[in-house]
Amino acid sequence: MTKEALECSFCGKQKSDTNLLIAGLGAHICDLCIEQAHGIVLEESKHKNQDANSDLMLKKPREIKAFLDAYVIGQDQTKKVMAVAVYNHYKRLQQPTSKDAIEIQKSNIIMVGETGTGKTLMAKTIAKMLNVPLAIVDATVMTEAGYVGEDVESMLTRLLQAADYDQEKAERGIVFIDEIDKIARKSDNPSITRDVSGEGVQQALLKLLEGTVVNVPPKGGRKHPDQKFVEINTENILFIAGGAFDGIERHISKRMNMAAIGYKSAQEGPAIDSKNLLQYITPKDLKDFGLIPEIIGRLPVLTHMNPLDTATLRAILTEPKNAIVKQYIKLFEMDRIELSFEEDALDFIVQKAVEYKLGARGLRSLCEEILTDAMFSLPGSEQTSLSVDKTYAEAQLGRSGLKQLKAVS
Repeated sequence: MTKEALECSFCGKQKSDTNLLIAGLGAHICDLCIEQAHGIVLEESKHKNQDANSDLMLKKPREIKAFLDAYVIGQDQTKKVMAVAVYNHYKRLQQPTSKDAIEIQKSNIIMVGETGTGKTLMAKTIAKMLNVPLAIVDATVMTEAGYVGEDVESMLTRLLQAADYDQEKAERGIVFIDEIDKIARKSDNPSITRDVSGEGVQQALLKLLEGTVVNVPPKGGRKHPDQKFVEINTENILFIAGGAFDGIERHISKRMNMAAIGYKSAQEGPAIDSKNLLQYITPKDLKDFGLIPEIIGRLPVLTHMNPLDTATLRAILTEPKNAIVKQYIKLFEMDRIELSFEEDALDFIVQKAVEYKLGARGLRSLCEEILTDAMFSLPGSEQTSLSVDKTYAEAQLGRSGLKQLKAVS
C-alpha cells in the first residue's frame, strides 16, 4: 500500500481526511474510529458493572448494624429492627425455588420518632450500603385519585427515576414515605365531605404496600389516556414509613393509665419513663392516632426513635463519618484555613441545642451562626487558623437572633 493510498481499515477514510492514522499489522485505524471504539468499550463495561451490582451482596444483620453505627449515633433498638427487616427482605428475594411452595411475604416498616432523630438518615444509609435505589417521598402532598395533588403512584415514578429508569432495579428498591402521620384520619365522625388527603390516601396506599402491578407514568404527573405507562410490580419493593406522630403520647399515656394522682398512681408496678413514652408504642396507639387498621396491618414492623439527649447530641457533633464538625473543618480546609473546636465550645453548642429543643438539625443552625462571620472574612485573608472556644461561640450567638429562641415546653 503506497503512502498516498493509505486509508482507515474501519471507515475507509483517506489519510488526508483524518487527523491521525495509526498503523497496525496489515491494517490502519483513524482517530475518529478510536474515539467511537472507546465509547463502545465504556458503555459495555458500564453494563457489565450493572449486571454485577444486580447480584445483591447482602450482609448479615450484625454487619448491617455495624455499618449504621458509623453514620447514625445511638438508636440501637431501631438499628437492630431495621437490620433484621432489611436482611430478611433481601434474603427473601434471593431465595431459591423449592418444592415446599412456601412463599415468604415481605415485612414493611413504620418508624415513629420526633423530628431530627434520624429516621430519614437511617433509610438513606441502608440504601447506600445495599446499593439499591431509594426514593424519599412526602406523604403530605398526596391526595386521592382525581383531586388536586399528587397520586400515590408518583412515589413509584420517583423510584424509577432513582433507578435510572431500570425497571428491574426499581422493583428491588426501597421507598421511604416521610410524614406518614400527616395523612391520619382527621376524626372518627362521619362527614359529608371526603377526607381526600387523609384517609383517602391511606386507602390508595393499601394495594401498593401489599404488592400489586401498578401503571406508573414514567415522567410523573397526572394520568391521561394517551400517556405511556410502565408496569411496576411492588411485591419486592420495601416500604419504610416514618413520622413524628406529634401528640401520640396522649394515647399512650391513656392506654397505660398514667394517673397523676389517686389510687392507680400509688399502685406498685414497673417504673414508666414519662420522658420517652414512644418506647411503649403499640399498633393500637397508631389506630387511635388516625391510621386505619388495614394500613397498620401492611406495616407490621413497628419501631421507635429515642429522643436525643445531651450525650447523643455531643456524639453526633464529632463521631459519625459525616459529622457536622468534620464538615466545617473540610469546608475551611478548602480555603487553606485550619479550623479547630475546643471542648468547652462543643459542650456549649450541645447545651444550647438542648435548651432550644432544636434536635440534631439544630446543631447545624448553631454552627452556622457561630461560623458565619469567619466564613465571610477569613477566605482571602492572611489568617491560616481559627480556634473556636466557648467565649467566641457565646459572642457570636449573642449577636444573632437565635438568643431570642425559647423552648416551648
